[in-house]
Amino acid sequence: MENQKKQDKLAVEEKIIAALKTVYDPEIPVDIYELGLIYKIDYHEEDGTLDLDMTLTAPGCPMADFIMEDVRQKMEGIEGITTARVNLVFEPEWDQSMMSEEAKADLGML
Repeated sequence: MENQKKQDKLAVEEKIIAALKTVYDPEIPVDIYELGLIYKIDYHEEDGTLDLDMTLTAPGCPMADFIMEDVRQKMEGIEGITTARVNLVFEPEWDQSMMSEEAKADLGML
Protein backbone atom coordinates (compact mmCIF):
# COMPACT_ATOMS: atom_id res chain seq x y z
CA MET A 1 0.00 0.00 0.00
CA GLU A 2 2.78 2.44 0.96
CA ASN A 3 4.65 1.60 -2.24
CA GLN A 4 1.52 2.35 -4.30
CA LYS A 5 1.16 5.77 -2.63
CA LYS A 6 4.78 6.59 -3.53
CA GLN A 7 4.16 5.51 -7.12
CA ASP A 8 0.98 7.62 -7.30
CA LYS A 9 2.79 10.69 -5.93
CA LEU A 10 5.67 10.15 -8.36
CA ALA A 11 3.21 9.83 -11.26
CA VAL A 12 1.59 13.17 -10.31
CA GLU A 13 5.01 14.81 -9.96
CA GLU A 14 5.98 13.56 -13.43
CA LYS A 15 2.75 15.07 -14.81
CA ILE A 16 3.57 18.35 -13.05
CA ILE A 17 6.99 18.52 -14.72
CA ALA A 18 5.53 17.55 -18.10
CA ALA A 19 2.93 20.32 -17.79
CA LEU A 20 5.55 22.87 -16.71
CA LYS A 21 7.47 22.04 -19.88
CA THR A 22 4.50 23.38 -21.88
CA VAL A 23 4.72 26.86 -20.31
CA TYR A 24 6.89 29.41 -22.09
CA ASP A 25 7.99 32.94 -21.46
CA PRO A 26 6.72 34.52 -24.72
CA GLU A 27 10.08 36.24 -25.21
CA ILE A 28 12.24 33.11 -24.85
CA PRO A 29 11.77 29.94 -26.95
CA VAL A 30 12.51 27.61 -23.99
CA ASP A 31 10.03 26.32 -21.40
CA ILE A 32 10.12 27.63 -17.83
CA TYR A 33 11.19 24.27 -16.38
CA GLU A 34 14.29 23.98 -18.58
CA LEU A 35 15.05 27.67 -17.96
CA GLY A 36 15.38 26.83 -14.27
CA LEU A 37 12.55 29.11 -13.20
CA ILE A 38 10.91 26.48 -10.99
CA TYR A 39 12.43 26.51 -7.51
CA LYS A 40 10.09 24.24 -5.55
CA ILE A 41 7.42 21.65 -6.31
CA ASP A 42 5.65 20.52 -3.13
CA TYR A 43 2.72 18.21 -3.82
CA HIS A 44 0.54 17.10 -0.89
CA GLU A 45 -1.34 14.03 -2.01
CA GLU A 46 -3.47 13.92 1.17
CA ASP A 47 -5.49 16.97 0.14
CA GLY A 48 -4.38 17.48 -3.47
CA THR A 49 -2.68 20.82 -2.91
CA LEU A 50 0.40 21.91 -4.76
CA ASP A 51 2.77 24.64 -3.62
CA LEU A 52 5.02 25.76 -6.40
CA ASP A 53 7.72 28.43 -6.08
CA MET A 54 8.91 29.99 -9.29
CA THR A 55 10.77 33.04 -10.44
CA LEU A 56 11.13 35.01 -13.65
CA THR A 57 14.14 35.85 -15.77
CA ALA A 58 13.67 39.51 -14.78
CA PRO A 59 11.72 40.98 -11.83
CA GLY A 60 9.89 43.49 -14.05
CA CYS A 61 8.72 40.90 -16.58
CA PRO A 62 5.57 42.33 -18.22
CA MET A 63 4.24 38.80 -18.80
CA ALA A 64 4.46 37.71 -15.13
CA ASP A 65 0.70 37.53 -14.53
CA PHE A 66 0.12 35.66 -17.80
CA ILE A 67 2.87 33.11 -17.08
CA MET A 68 1.76 32.52 -13.48
CA GLU A 69 -1.89 32.06 -14.49
CA ASP A 70 -0.84 29.66 -17.26
CA VAL A 71 1.12 27.63 -14.69
CA ARG A 72 -1.77 27.64 -12.19
CA GLN A 73 -4.34 26.54 -14.78
CA LYS A 74 -2.14 23.76 -16.11
CA MET A 75 -1.35 22.50 -12.60
CA GLU A 76 -5.03 22.45 -11.60
CA GLY A 77 -5.78 20.53 -14.79
CA ILE A 78 -3.70 17.59 -13.54
CA GLU A 79 -5.68 14.73 -12.02
CA GLY A 80 -4.95 14.60 -8.29
CA ILE A 81 -4.36 18.33 -7.87
CA THR A 82 -7.26 20.26 -6.36
CA THR A 83 -5.53 23.56 -5.61
CA ALA A 84 -2.31 25.00 -7.04
CA ARG A 85 -0.65 27.86 -5.20
CA VAL A 86 1.90 29.47 -7.49
CA ASN A 87 4.26 31.67 -5.50
CA LEU A 88 6.48 34.19 -7.25
CA VAL A 89 9.86 34.48 -5.51
CA PHE A 90 13.05 36.34 -6.37
CA GLU A 91 15.46 34.66 -3.97
CA PRO A 92 17.76 33.32 -5.14
CA GLU A 93 17.93 35.64 -8.09
CA TRP A 94 17.73 33.72 -11.37
CA ASP A 95 20.73 33.65 -13.66
CA GLN A 96 21.70 31.74 -16.78
CA SER A 97 23.63 29.10 -14.82
CA MET A 98 20.25 27.73 -13.63
CA MET A 99 19.26 26.68 -17.14
CA SER A 100 19.48 23.03 -18.15
CA GLU A 101 22.05 21.97 -20.74
CA GLU A 102 19.13 21.45 -23.13
CA ALA A 103 17.98 25.06 -22.65
CA LYS A 104 21.51 26.38 -23.17
CA ALA A 105 21.80 24.34 -26.38
CA ASP A 106 18.41 25.57 -27.62
CA LEU A 107 19.54 29.16 -27.09
CA GLY A 108 22.93 28.57 -28.76
CA MET A 109 24.88 29.04 -25.55
CA LEU A 110 26.97 25.85 -25.74
